[in-house]
Amino acid sequence: MQIYVCVKHVPDTAANIYLTGKTAYDESVKFVANPYDEYGLEEAIKAVKENGGGEVVIVTVGPEGAFSTIRSALAVGADRGILITTDDQFTDSMKISQALKKAIEQDGSPDLIFTGKQTVDSEGMQTHYHLAAAFDMPIATDVVDFKLSNGKIVVEREIEGGARQIIEMTKPCVIGATKGLNEPRYPKLPDILKAKKKEIKKIAIADLEILVSDSGTQLLELQPAPEKGAAKMIEGDAHKMAEELIQLLKNEAKVI
Repeated sequence: MQIYVCVKHVPDTAANIYLTGKTAYDESVKFVANPYDEYGLEEAIKAVKENGGGEVVIVTVGPEGAFSTIRSALAVGADRGILITTDDQFTDSMKISQALKKAIEQDGSPDLIFTGKQTVDSEGMQTHYHLAAAFDMPIATDVVDFKLSNGKIVVEREIEGGARQIIEMTKPCVIGATKGLNEPRYPKLPDILKAKKKEIKKIAIADLEILVSDSGTQLLELQPAPEKGAAKMIEGDAHKMAEELIQLLKNEAKVI
């Protein structure tokens, strides 16, 4: 069984990020594997161990620095990696999905493709859908439970209102993982050392000859998130508090 896990190289959510231009930021901050992708990686490793063996391949679109993120994924149990190099940190999701598809097709034949439900930087939540459409595969996202038996897959996914949906799928398919699916493992020192010897293939995104769609997205400007305002206490009887709340919503929050 051949499983591909799409892992994005993203800034650590604990890092302080400073803008350095209209569409640029200080990239000297710490970068890590996208947290949601780590749930997909853990599930891929478990699926291989529990279903008679196979191979877990990491695929990443990103800069040269993404080698470190792939090495981290190899240290927790993936077998090898593919880095599709690009200098554009905000590559359009349609272009990313096309790059992932071509690299995977050139490498092998996927039985399963795991991704995270979204990335913590751009939060577009579109790449895994584009990838599934490109491969003409079924997809389930926000997956919190995954079972593979006799070639059939049963997933449980979170939907609105705290409800859950159960879906039966066949291979090959795309799984968008989220928190609750599992508990990602931490690498041990021997595994970190072994990961340094595992293969990482590098491909320039230009060499994949991707056709850029006119319907893609373009980054126009980055803006810092506004600081949260301080809490304001309202006192008085119910009628007075209701009147003051309405005025605050109208004049300060400007939401009504």
